[in-house]
Amino acid sequence: MKARTLRHAWRAGLIAGLLPLALGSSAQTAPAWNGRPIQMSAAVPAASAAPAVLPPVRLDVADYEAIATAMTNEGKLPGMAMAIVQGGRVVSARGYGVTDVSNPLPIDAHTTFRLASLSKAFAATVTGLLVNDGVLRWDSHLTDYVPAFQLSEPGAAEQLTVADILSHRTGLKRNTFDRDIERDADYHVLTTQLATAPMQCAPGSCYAYQNVAFSLIGDIVFAATGQFYSEVVARRIFKPLGMNDASYGLEGITASARWARPHVRSGRGWTSLIPKPTYYRLAPAAGVNASISDMAQWLIAQAGHRPDVLPAPLLATLHAPLVDTPGETQVASWRRSRLTAASYALGWRDYSYSGHDVIFHGGAVQGYRAVIAMLPERDLGVVILWNSDSALPSALLPTILDDALGIQGGEWLDDPSYGLPASTMYARRRADTPEGSDASSSKASPR
Repeated sequence: MKARTLRHAWRAGLIAGLLPLALGSSAQTAPAWNGRPIQMSAAVPAASAAPAVLPPVRLDVADYEAIATAMTNEGKLPGMAMAIVQGGRVVSARGYGVTDVSNPLPIDAHTTFRLASLSKAFAATVTGLLVNDGVLRWDSHLTDYVPAFQLSEPGAAEQLTVADILSHRTGLKRNTFDRDIERDADYHVLTTQLATAPMQCAPGSCYAYQNVAFSLIGDIVFAATGQFYSEVVARRIFKPLGMNDASYGLEGITASARWARPHVRSGRGWTSLIPKPTYYRLAPAAGVNASISDMAQWLIAQAGHRPDVLPAPLLATLHAPLVDTPGETQVASWRRSRLTAASYALGWRDYSYSGHDVIFHGGAVQGYRAVIAMLPERDLGVVILWNSDSALPSALLPTILDDALGIQGGEWLDDPSYGLPASTMYARRRADTPEGSDASSSKASPR
């Protein structure tokens, strides 16, 4: 736990520089729940002094590339893309497999994927840039920008802050109205219906993951800037970071020069689909499309190597844990084995991974999956995108983290349910292409 303690101290010193922007000077009304005052958590944590980044571990990146190649060539999934960055440098950013089993084109570093909930970090980051500008505060109230907004408990809507929305502390029950979104309900209609949705706590005092309520941050950004949310993200993040393949929405991905179609299981194989537009309507929660080349630049910036775009105090705030999420430690085998604590920050998850801090998020919509993680003490970042409902690629992430930390015993890919023999996954076969190369010419075998 030493690394976790050190980094929390480091973030505090950086956060102190943001507190004048984060906290307003006017007095706030003491919140209550069912008529009783409650103790609220801070919008941003307080604390202070950076851990030294440990010397980089030399990862055998060609091994991971060979594993990804085996996953797609042996027909266990249509395609995927993976980037590994370390020390502010891209050490690998490649595609594997095909965009569409019905019309196979090889996935390369500029093939666009749907990011699903990896989009949430973009929402928190652009909001933080507006906080830096003095346009917003972390404790700004939603009703200051959307005056008509209501929640079912008296006075609750007026308590809801920017930081509460971005950390899933709205007080609503988990995934409120997600089923309605799946049935193609209108986002704006659902936000008005939040006035009747049951609540489990006062805003700011408990965690429950949201998509509809999270996307209210887009309404705040529009009201504060007069610009559409997606335009602000493109101007403040995509363009300056050189994320040239990135876009928002169904129109954005279908307009891409090459994009990965979503796939679902069909008998013993895969069937490609047209992407569902439903969650695209929740742009802050699930609207971003990007290539693995884009995501490598995003990781570099989030790791602190682009202070001209994302300053260090902002990153410290975004990554600081705000609310405990103990259920995350039970979601998958690697989490049950490795995680000793889990929290949500602002658009990011914060894990204690065998005593080491990992900043993480996952994403899933029909036919697409994604995982992203940063290991600050090794200055390492990994992102994996794939165009199917398979769980297989997600096991590659803890494999890489274990190697970076020198942890033994977690053969996460050696799972009989994946149907790939251990000899394939752990023989450490070399990829046919050089480390870090583009995969536009790699072989692809649709099954």
